[in-house]
Amino acid sequence: MSNLEEQLKKVRKLQSRAATAKMELHDLAEDLPINWTRIKTVARKTFDAFAELESAKEELSTLENSR
Repeated sequence: MSNLEEQLKKVRKLQSRAATAKMELHDLAEDLPINWTRIKTVARKTFDAFAELESAKEELSTLENSR
C-alpha cells in the first residue's frame, strides 16, 4: 500500500472518530444541565479529534500534490 493510500485510510478513520466525538458533544449539550461536569472532557476530546483530522488532511494534500 502506498503512502497516499495509507494516508487516505487514516483520514477516513479520523473523520469517523471526529464525527463520533461531535455527536457526543452535541448529545451532551442537548441534555444540559445534566452531566455539565463532563463538558470540558468531551470538548477536549472533540477538539483533539478535529485537530488530528485537520493535520492528517494537510498531510494527505501534500502527498497528493507531490505526485
